[in-house]
Amino acid sequence: MDTNIGYQIKHLTFCKYALKTPNKTIALSFPQMLELRRKINELTSYSSLTNIVNNDNFVLLFVADKEHLIFLEIPQLLVLKEEIDLLFHTPVSLFV
Repeated sequence: MDTNIGYQIKHLTFCKYALKTPNKTIALSFPQMLELRRKINELTSYSSLTNIVNNDNFVLLFVADKEHLIFLEIPQLLVLKEEIDLLFHTPVSLFV
């Protein structure tokens, strides 16, 4: 499975983000981005990953106030977690 053609997050403006999936691009506001980060962090905890691996090996995740449903296999889930971590831990220059 090629995880390079997966999920990416781009910072568009001050409080607007874009989640690029293999099929579409989903616009996210800052609160939606925070909720996505919370869900991904919850799903990538040791106990959650163990549960996912022992059952289905994938998760279905509602995004952007339940407007979109995305399918994530374990490698995609981990790549998305890295993308989110980079987004929140990389300094961004802002002009006020």
